[in-house]
Amino acid sequence: MSAYQEYLRYIVTLMAVLDPFLAVPIFLSVTALSDEGSRHRLANVVTLTVFVVLGGAAIFGESLLKIVGTSIPAFQVGGGLVLLLMALAMLNAQAGGMRQSRAEAEELESGALSGVVPLAVPLLAGPGAISTTIIAAQAGGIAHVGVLLLCIAIVCLILWWVLRIADAVAPRMGTTGLNIATRLLGLLLAAIAIETMSDGLKELFPGLT
Repeated sequence: MSAYQEYLRYIVTLMAVLDPFLAVPIFLSVTALSDEGSRHRLANVVTLTVFVVLGGAAIFGESLLKIVGTSIPAFQVGGGLVLLLMALAMLNAQAGGMRQSRAEAEELESGALSGVVPLAVPLLAGPGAISTTIIAAQAGGIAHVGVLLLCIAIVCLILWWVLRIADAVAPRMGTTGLNIATRLLGLLLAAIAIETMSDGLKELFPGLT
């Protein structure tokens, strides 16, 4: 697979993992009592937080794995499993426990939490997005990480745009439309997750090839 295809695959995977459409109803519930300016400021902060978290994963993720003694192939299998669990939840049009625990959801509904937590972390920049970024970053050096940061910026720009127009998106797409979009992204993510696990297993067990 060419470098261009790898970066395109990373953008598509990250877009599926973040799933901005899943964040729309939660974003609107958090900002239900806020004015337009406050919603836009929150969209800016959430997007910036996601970029910082994923950018940090791209820059420092592989070094962290080396410190704890975890190999990239093992992390590919584990990360692929996380993505697969997320994909299965998305196919049921649910956030799933990998993104947000029941306790976190209850805190959000009660008003105890709002804004960046848990919307940016862990709902958007959660285990799936972080593991996807770390796996992608291990393929090259500084230039490669620089391109990944550009890819993250592109996805974050799309996320920012979706959150900024959330008021218009939600009524027009409706619950059914949002669920269809989530299921389609979940199906795509499931295929990518299985391929990621397969690549890791081939490295761990060469006899499988």
